[in-house]
Amino acid sequence: MQFYRTIEKGCKKLKMMKEILYKLFDYHYLSREESKQVLFDIVQGGVPETQVASLITSFLMRNISVDEVLGFRDALLEMRVGVDLSDYRPLDIVGTGGDGKNTFNISTCACFVVAGAGYNVVKHGNYGATSISGASNVIEQQGVRFHTDNDRFRRSLDSCHIAYLHAPLFSPALKAVAPVRKSLGVRNFFNVLGPLVNPVRPEFQMLGVYNLAMARLYSYIYQEENKRFCIVHSLDGYDEVSLTSRFKVVTNHGEQLLDPESLGFARVGQEELYGGDTPEEAARVFRNVMEGTATAAQISAVLVNAAYGIQTVDQEKPIEECIEIAKDSLYGKKALRTLEKFIAMNN
Repeated sequence: MQFYRTIEKGCKKLKMMKEILYKLFDYHYLSREESKQVLFDIVQGGVPETQVASLITSFLMRNISVDEVLGFRDALLEMRVGVDLSDYRPLDIVGTGGDGKNTFNISTCACFVVAGAGYNVVKHGNYGATSISGASNVIEQQGVRFHTDNDRFRRSLDSCHIAYLHAPLFSPALKAVAPVRKSLGVRNFFNVLGPLVNPVRPEFQMLGVYNLAMARLYSYIYQEENKRFCIVHSLDGYDEVSLTSRFKVVTNHGEQLLDPESLGFARVGQEELYGGDTPEEAARVFRNVMEGTATAAQISAVLVNAAYGIQTVDQEKPIEECIEIAKDSLYGKKALRTLEKFIAMNN
């Protein structure tokens, strides 16, 4: 009897997915509840990878709605492995990915610079899906082992102001769709969801997005949640302050359009931010930045993003002061000592 109930349940799930796909193919939007249920069905199994791929692809045809994002996010957060670090009032610095630029791990470097300056950071990251090296690749290359131990996270924050949460250990849905995302190799709505499902629900978030439509979407969501945020986008398509072009900054206090030169940085070429062809190459660039032996372009990109991370927490500080704090952390070897202490505590 149980066997027949399982078959019946699977058939209903397939039928529902088919209806959802037809709805999306006809350019209709899903409700928040529909989006939530779809993700539950995928994680619970029984949805063919071809249908999952079709679902992901359909959102490449149009912009995702706020309700769809919130529904998917609700499902991920409901299924997440819980961890409570709220009393540290942490910051997360993250990019959506999917900009197709294959830069080195700028936001990961910036996290250690910010932590080296004494600000609590809880970084939530994953292996690269649309780039050679994600945050988890570069962290793992340093000898770090991932875990879900809340006490170890607290000790790490107490000792070096940073903890790292490997997303698949906390969000089973991300693990369930990882093979499909990797095989597609293009940005998708899971890139949009990643920054919203840090299990710690950090009080502060600096986010890089790959286009201005995404900046507006996240701005609506963050304002609804009353979160202190900073969203950055370089107008030539980078999901960070790349210093390769003018860039947009959106915060709780409004929007700015800035030039690299206005902050005292030289404009850099896109090729100067390339992350390499293997995770090992990306890890070497990461280490070079931390040791202060990277190129001027690489170091500048990290410093400016770290500065905006610091300003996300200390919003009353002018960005020029935040840049000086970031420089002191990197050039004073505070970021490097933070990294070494972090590795020692998490290997």
